[in-house]
Amino acid sequence: MSGTGPVGVGLIGAGTISREYLKNLTSFPDIVVHAIGDVFEPVAKERAEEFGIETWGGVEATLGHPDVEIVINLTIPAAHVEIALAAVAAGKHVWTEKPFSLDRQSGLTLLEAAKTAGKRLGSAPDTFLGAGLQTARRMIERGDIGVPLTALTLMQSPGPESWHPNPAFLFQEGAGPLFDMGPYYLTTLMQAFGSVNRVAALGSTSRATRVIGSGPKAGEEFEVTVPSHVSAIAEFEGGQSSQSIFSFESPLGRHGFVEITGTEGTMALPDPNTFGGEIKIRRAGEDDWTSFPSVGAASSRGSGVLELARAIREERPHRATGELAYHVLDTMVSISESIEQRSFVNVESSIQPVSALPEDWDPTAATL
Repeated sequence: MSGTGPVGVGLIGAGTISREYLKNLTSFPDIVVHAIGDVFEPVAKERAEEFGIETWGGVEATLGHPDVEIVINLTIPAAHVEIALAAVAAGKHVWTEKPFSLDRQSGLTLLEAAKTAGKRLGSAPDTFLGAGLQTARRMIERGDIGVPLTALTLMQSPGPESWHPNPAFLFQEGAGPLFDMGPYYLTTLMQAFGSVNRVAALGSTSRATRVIGSGPKAGEEFEVTVPSHVSAIAEFEGGQSSQSIFSFESPLGRHGFVEITGTEGTMALPDPNTFGGEIKIRRAGEDDWTSFPSVGAASSRGSGVLELARAIREERPHRATGELAYHVLDTMVSISESIEQRSFVNVESSIQPVSALPEDWDPTAATL
């Protein structure tokens, strides 16, 4: 075993998403939150007081804490690799919010640095570890829809600028509907089909600027620098294929649409941006869908950190790996390149399969 007892963690980045992480992490018996740091120290202090965290301050408050084994990197996408490299250099394992990096070279640099240091990398999304998608995966693997062949995913919305108080970064490098929402859908597809082999895509931008619709910056205009609509097809190494839409240009909102079709039927999966949900199957010759409940304990954001922590203690591989996150990143970069080149683009990286979680996996149980 690697160490004993609950695993100590610390956060870097005290923004909006940190509240969701902390609400869950502070409820897991196998995790102890020791520190939170942010370049804006008053924000770190506010979050520390809210959740009873003893140590707060700048980035070094977390990097330098002796009891922090895993650094949870919740910074903006452009800072993900810089902070992760600093954490690895400080002797910490790292969990990073998505995307893993913004380009292949920095992602590969991070993977190599962690390998050299003997440290683990984990990355969001961890929603695929929830009972909903894990149940769907087990059903696919036992043959409930026959041999899986194709998939269709849809993520359509008008865009987040109407409700998000600071949405500009969601329409710029490292975001857009592809990089912001794509990881949820692509990770789900990879759990069913494995590695992506090649992609082709088209992208468009309907408006060069958008206007913030709420909060203190309401009325401010910002620039859109990445495609706000992406249509992509992917071919997987096993021969399966998928079609996906990622859009911030649709008045009709459709979230969480994932269908996988096999030789014997079609499965509608839960929203990949959630941890639960029911599964529906419609088999050949049937007129209606049959619903199936999720099997397993309720999970929540931060479950990937917990699964990583338990894996460290148990000296076994974890599931939401840096390699998986890099393959998602590599696939999204390839989709972007396909938009620019108007041709198929090969995805050079690949992933190793991991087993589904046991049905009795429970984030609320004390196991360490």
